[in-house]
Amino acid sequence: MNKILSMILFLITISLSAQDFSVDILKDMKPRNIGPGGMSGRVTAIDVVTTNPEVMYVGTASGGLWKSESGGVKWKPIFEKEATASIGAVAIQQSNPSVIWVGTGEGNPRNSLNGGYGVYRSLDGGKNWDLMGLEKTRHIHRIIIDPTNPNIIYVGAIGSPWGEHEERGVYKTIDGGKTWAKILYANIKTGVGDMVMDPTNPNKLIVALWEHKRDPWFFNSGGEGSGIFITYNGGETWEERTDKDGLPKGNLGRIGLAIANNKPNIVYALIEAKKNALYKSTDGGFTFKKINDKDDIGNRPFYYSDIFVDPQNENRVYSVFTYINVSEDGGKNFNQLMPAYGVDNGVHPDHHAWWIHPTNGNFMIDGNDGGMNITRDGGKTWRFIGNLPVAQFYHIAVDNEYPYNVYGGMQDNGSWRGPAYVWRSQGIRNDYWQEISFGDGFDVVPDRDDSRYGWTMSQQGYVSRYDWQTGNNYGVRPTHPNPDVKLRFNWNSAINIDPFNNSTIYFGSQFVHKSTDKGLTWKLISDDLTTNDPEKQKQDESGGISMDATGAENHTTILVIEPSPIEQHMLWVGTDDGRVHYTQNSGQSWIEVTKNIPNLPNGSWIVQIKASNKNKGEALLVANDYRRFNYTPYVYRTSNYGKSWQRIVDKEDVLSYVLCIIEDPIEKDLLFLGTDDGLYVSIDAGNKWEKWNDNFPTVPVKDLVIQEREDDLVIGTFGRAAWVLDDINPLRTIAKNKNILSSEVALFEAPTAYHAAYQQPTGSRFGADAIFNGENKEYGARIMYYFKKGESLEEKDLDDESDHDKDDEDDEDDEDDDESEKDTDDESAQNEEKDTEGKHKDSIYLKIYDGERLIRSLKKKTPDSTGIYSWRWFMNEVGGDRPSRKIKKHKNEPSGASVKPGVYNLEINYLDHKSSNTIEVESDPRLTVSEKAINEAYQADKNIEKLTQTAADAVKQLVESKKVADSFKNELSKDDKEKYKDLIKLSKEVSKKTDSLIGLYIGKEDKRQGITSSPDVSIMQRIGTANWYSTSRPNGLTTTETTLINQAKNRLEEVLIETNLFFKNEWTAYKTKLENINISPFKEIKTFTTN
Repeated sequence: MNKILSMILFLITISLSAQDFSVDILKDMKPRNIGPGGMSGRVTAIDVVTTNPEVMYVGTASGGLWKSESGGVKWKPIFEKEATASIGAVAIQQSNPSVIWVGTGEGNPRNSLNGGYGVYRSLDGGKNWDLMGLEKTRHIHRIIIDPTNPNIIYVGAIGSPWGEHEERGVYKTIDGGKTWAKILYANIKTGVGDMVMDPTNPNKLIVALWEHKRDPWFFNSGGEGSGIFITYNGGETWEERTDKDGLPKGNLGRIGLAIANNKPNIVYALIEAKKNALYKSTDGGFTFKKINDKDDIGNRPFYYSDIFVDPQNENRVYSVFTYINVSEDGGKNFNQLMPAYGVDNGVHPDHHAWWIHPTNGNFMIDGNDGGMNITRDGGKTWRFIGNLPVAQFYHIAVDNEYPYNVYGGMQDNGSWRGPAYVWRSQGIRNDYWQEISFGDGFDVVPDRDDSRYGWTMSQQGYVSRYDWQTGNNYGVRPTHPNPDVKLRFNWNSAINIDPFNNSTIYFGSQFVHKSTDKGLTWKLISDDLTTNDPEKQKQDESGGISMDATGAENHTTILVIEPSPIEQHMLWVGTDDGRVHYTQNSGQSWIEVTKNIPNLPNGSWIVQIKASNKNKGEALLVANDYRRFNYTPYVYRTSNYGKSWQRIVDKEDVLSYVLCIIEDPIEKDLLFLGTDDGLYVSIDAGNKWEKWNDNFPTVPVKDLVIQEREDDLVIGTFGRAAWVLDDINPLRTIAKNKNILSSEVALFEAPTAYHAAYQQPTGSRFGADAIFNGENKEYGARIMYYFKKGESLEEKDLDDESDHDKDDEDDEDDEDDDESEKDTDDESAQNEEKDTEGKHKDSIYLKIYDGERLIRSLKKKTPDSTGIYSWRWFMNEVGGDRPSRKIKKHKNEPSGASVKPGVYNLEINYLDHKSSNTIEVESDPRLTVSEKAINEAYQADKNIEKLTQTAADAVKQLVESKKVADSFKNELSKDDKEKYKDLIKLSKEVSKKTDSLIGLYIGKEDKRQGITSSPDVSIMQRIGTANWYSTSRPNGLTTTETTLINQAKNRLEEVLIETNLFFKNEWTAYKTKLENINISPFKEIKTFTTN
């Protein structure tokens, strides 16, 4: 009894564990990176192997680390599974270039910066990474490796601008990162702004400390902690340089440092002070002298304050800021090195990283807010790297075109529109993306009436009505009826379109603005919904020592306006100072529900509110508070208009703070979550979250949208551009019915498949390696199924039987080189076979029916693990044979006529387990294809297929007969060449005759070298021409096609008569003669007809 009970409990445990959801089953569901790469993103760190400069490493603000082994032609991401994607510093151990050190957390403390998680090391050129500590530093701006002792590494931690913490300053390890010692520190608001090492003395370092603090509403650069510090003994002691040494008096801000490689006694310091200026030391940093305080030295020091010296010319100095300025006289005067605007060879402004080859000053690499550029002639010419897809999207949107388009605004890089996939060969190129609006890009709202138009937004509420085809854009920014009221627009303001009226849009300042004429005029529908705290409205004073009142710190503003899609006149509103309101009467009255949200710190940033499309009063709310040094995630759900809130995400669920969420529009239990470290999914309404680790990188996921027609999840990342997860139906189905995970095999509802017309790519067909190709959707019908790996009773029984035929992984049978062949389905390459009736434990079968008529039987090898997998069908029926000089047994079922638009039944089988579903096939939605054209093309295809099969049968018999004749000739020659000389001669004549007849079908065999041609037109050439015409007519068959088909049929009938006469007369006589010598390998002869 106990044994029985134990067995029952064991089986229950197995059943329960089988139903557990894990992202491990999603490894074949692969999001596609669609780009763009042409508008890249912020590059923050660069290093190159100096002895082999083809090997380059580039760090980005939030897109990870990238490596090129081709001098910048081709790139691959190599930092995708770590805890963060923000890179602040990268350093190669030049004595052993396989060793790479990376400091995470960018060192450019603007409002949109991303934090890190310590320092990492790779010992194999970036294939694998080890976390080496310093996680709490948050932002590491510099790393220097001692060139004489690679176990000594210096890390310059700038620290988080959002918080006050002790994990800042200079850290040193002498044991390769096992332990760290803080060797320079000022205070909890001061970190390392720059750090350089004397190239002739690794114990001498010069460090610029920078005191700064950022709040959501204010930035301050400068303080007592800032200054220049020098050590001559590896950090054991430090000397501070002050105004007594020639530096400016008073508090200092950010400082950039540079030492001349060829003359290390020359040191430059670009100093933010009461009067920003460039200082120079000629005695190794003991004393300094101001040499330039003009505007040409740079601007906006909080964002960029870097100075570099040509390693072979101490007087050639580069100032890296909005532009790149170069001095040829030791910093006294600067001129712009390369243009940005108003030219056709501009380089993106806002520069953050600069690398100069230590022995070749003409070879330089620039990293800026738009990506990366390389020069090898000292800056005269530049090559932009257009295949580094690290764009930072703030928001993402879609339209309903065919194919549909993805829209979004990027940090510093405008608003863009590009295809989610293309019906073209190759990938999604940069050429297919169009910038539709300038400025820092944020939300884009396509007009549902006509997606040629819509609304884009840039910083400080500058919203525009766009026309992406012509560029005829115009501003529609709201105004206030009282000219004395100053509107406060967030850097990333709120905008939305009404679900019930395509002409109504909403926009947020401290008020909610409403337009019913697509933005031409506006009216206020709310009072100030923020705290209106005057202490948080001093943005005009923001910046510190150097003013920087760009609107990035605008506060007490509206961030979210969310209309309910099922309750007209109902809106949710969220603000950057933590307030949440709603209205049910288009703003006539508002109800605040802020205090009902449990455990949310007052003043948190309300990032998103997503109103339910299923239940009135229900919504999801995302908040974060990292701008006040609180990285806790906050996500809530309400089902009663905010009277109460349930928290569905906390620090136990995800690694970092949350940025966005979306609920599946059909299945309420399916949720997707975007955090600062990646993408998460839940199939139980948020009770449990799983991070999407396979096929998707660690990267901030800023926004999510579901394209409802195609059931695609579109992912806007802040650092790795845009991604598309095709067809979320499998997840939707599992969320609805978790018991599917206990099934041996299950077939999911398939997305609509299109007989799409394809083109070649624009611009150039052969792009080689330097052109960006976003991953395109594959052609054909995508069929998804679930397979559970496990040994069932049926499998055990089969194991006891004799061995089965193994799956053959070859493609469809090869035909003669002189014959044309239709494209083969990729399912053929996945072991599709004619014999699909067996029950092999190593095979899985898919049958496709038109009604009850079986039109295709496919087979593939069973997956090696439990998961969701895809099968691709090229939307054609089983086909016939093709004539060939080779006789081979079919390993794979040949493909035939394209199916007509309609609904087809699918059935998947594994052993005794079966699952069914349907798939709809449609014509290209961009084309108008009549039913007459469809039917006539299909019938023509089937008729041509029948002709081809008849020809194939005839040729097969001729080939078999030729083999018999050749075999007899050889055997008789071996036996007695003289005795059988007449029969040998006759065998040669018969073989020659069969060759001649085969040539009529498929062309004469031409063994001449080179590209050959024959004036004779074979039957298969006639059939091929008829097929090429008849299957491509837009309005049905014309006399041209019917004539070509009849010509092919008539010629086939003529040759069949000749073939039949050959077998009736010559072959029969030959057969009789040979049978008289008691050798009979003959088969029964058939008579052929086209009827």
